[in-house]
Amino acid sequence: MTDRPRGRYGPTWDDASLLPGRIGIPWWAAVVVALGLTATGVMADLQRINRLGLIFQACYFLGCLLAIVVVRRKELFGPMAQPPLILAFVVPGVVLLAGGAPSGGGIAGRMLAVATPLINGFPTMAITVLLTLAVGTYRLVTQRPPATARAGNARARSGRCPPPDRSAAGASAPAPRHDRG
Repeated sequence: MTDRPRGRYGPTWDDASLLPGRIGIPWWAAVVVALGLTATGVMADLQRINRLGLIFQACYFLGCLLAIVVVRRKELFGPMAQPPLILAFVVPGVVLLAGGAPSGGGIAGRMLAVATPLINGFPTMAITVLLTLAVGTYRLVTQRPPATARAGNARARSGRCPPPDRSAAGASAPAPRHDRG
């Protein structure tokens, strides 16, 4: 799983997935999960109806959502940014490899053959992007480091200790000066 020590009751906060008590997977594995499910949907739809349809859309949506749920908290950026990239690479690749581009239409025919499924897939991509961004933002807000870790990280970044808190532990403010004149 991972070399890092686990927290007292589960994984450390930056290694956690959204699933309770589970260590998340690395960003590259989350991308593979999303690509794998998307490719499964592509193959199923091409075998079934010879174009991209509902199974592709469902697998694409579920793959991207699963990736954002199971990735490590500290590596959320990749899965949050991947839905449009997956669609932009998978759909043209499928169209060109499956022979969906017309042979006599020239470059304009190929561009239309690639652009049409991309345009048709835009609503699914938009919904997927919004949901993955919402889940990722939720995780960034709710899965924060403990207060002691945040204070330790601030000290480590600045290279010095913060000034002592004078209001705690009975410390009093300096006595006011009374100038006699």
